[in-house]
Amino acid sequence: MGKFVSTTEEFFTFCEEHDIGFVDFRFTDIKGTWHHVSYRMSAVTTEQLENGLPFDGSSIEAWQPINKSDMLLRPDVKTAFLDPFTADPTIIVFCDVYDIYKHQAYERCPRSIAKAALEHAESLGIADTVFFGPENEFFMFDSITFVDNINEAGYRIDTEEGEWNSNNPYPDMYNTGHRPGTKGGYFPVAPVDSAVDIRAEMMQVLEQVGLEVILGHHEVAQGQHEIGIVFSDMITAADNVQKYKYVIKMVAHLNGKTATFMPKPMFGDNGNGMHVHQSLWKDGKNLFYKQGNYANVSDMGLHYIGGIFKHARSVAAFTNPTTNSYKRLLPGFEAPNVLTYSSQNRSASCRIPYGAGEKATRVEMRFPDSSSCPYLAFAVMLMAGLDGIKNKDIPIGPMDENLYELSLDEIREKGIPQLPHTLRGSLESLFRDFEYLKPIFSDELLEAYRHYRFERDVWPDEGRPTAYEFKTTYQC
Repeated sequence: MGKFVSTTEEFFTFCEEHDIGFVDFRFTDIKGTWHHVSYRMSAVTTEQLENGLPFDGSSIEAWQPINKSDMLLRPDVKTAFLDPFTADPTIIVFCDVYDIYKHQAYERCPRSIAKAALEHAESLGIADTVFFGPENEFFMFDSITFVDNINEAGYRIDTEEGEWNSNNPYPDMYNTGHRPGTKGGYFPVAPVDSAVDIRAEMMQVLEQVGLEVILGHHEVAQGQHEIGIVFSDMITAADNVQKYKYVIKMVAHLNGKTATFMPKPMFGDNGNGMHVHQSLWKDGKNLFYKQGNYANVSDMGLHYIGGIFKHARSVAAFTNPTTNSYKRLLPGFEAPNVLTYSSQNRSASCRIPYGAGEKATRVEMRFPDSSSCPYLAFAVMLMAGLDGIKNKDIPIGPMDENLYELSLDEIREKGIPQLPHTLRGSLESLFRDFEYLKPIFSDELLEAYRHYRFERDVWPDEGRPTAYEFKTTYQC
């Protein structure tokens, strides 16, 4: 944006200086989808920005019933930034959702829930600042088609980087022959890395919308990429995920590509994760740091890890909230489901980055993915970690061996817990283990979330035959 506003008056001044024609108010639903409504700048008033803008909540999936559909968007003008993609000058503003019937922040508004988690941390006297740093991986494809009918189902992905195109004659172009191959995409230079210029454009646009970009690179899988940004406070970090996904998808789209954060779009190659770096601070001090301990992580940091691991099976209902999430969590694809920690071992579910000093010591949860709603995923991990601090939970570890080489029997013999293997498993765990969420999650929200995920994801997925089932079962 080039300049950030902190008051309503500054917002209007900025809009006048930049000849803004439209204000795009955006909010997030419980599955993490970004929604928006665009107002003409001339129609936006100080009263609306301070008191809220009405909208129909019954038209949003898993929200209000039609007989109680009126809701308010409460704009947060401090989040305003210029939309880099619209033809007419447009400013985007993040909003929280207000319930006019209960006269409070809407209990299904993820951004409001994340704010409540922060307030809970402060009320416990544990931390006054919570830092999160997500790493969102994504794929760029040249095309994607899929069908889901009563008599047919399937998908087809294509990318110029796919090894299946090595024998493609390409009628309108020659075949370059330079491709990363399955699991061969980590850090090759061009022409094997075919997206250097598109990623550079993405990085520059991300900076335009206020993110501090560090690096960009090709990831392990064919067509897979990652752009690293600087960590922030928890709410800003979640806001940044929404910005990040918007920019990545739009830049890809404008370059004739399609981008996805789907956890596991391709069988046999790596999937997309959202590794999440986390630390708690108080009075300017990093509470997760203690020099001389293993990886310089403090006892509080270990208890935080222990809390997330203790509740991990229900945490996963929010951090890995789709059936596709669990197709990524397989040994050998850098997506760990074994609940232990290590300083350098990327097969552990939690890594404590090597060589971190006092300012940089943090824990990195490696199992979440970007199909999650960032506000809910971050809030749930924070609440589980705080519960671990309260109860002084100790995680199993450290374990510096390659956990992918362990058999299930060996994992069980070592007493190492695992994440659920299915979304059903994580949701059923959420029925049993939810007390740690009660300070910020209402019973109504938990019930609505579980019901929605079962109806939208679990039951439809379990009821559909797959191509592989035809391959293995048709001749029985």
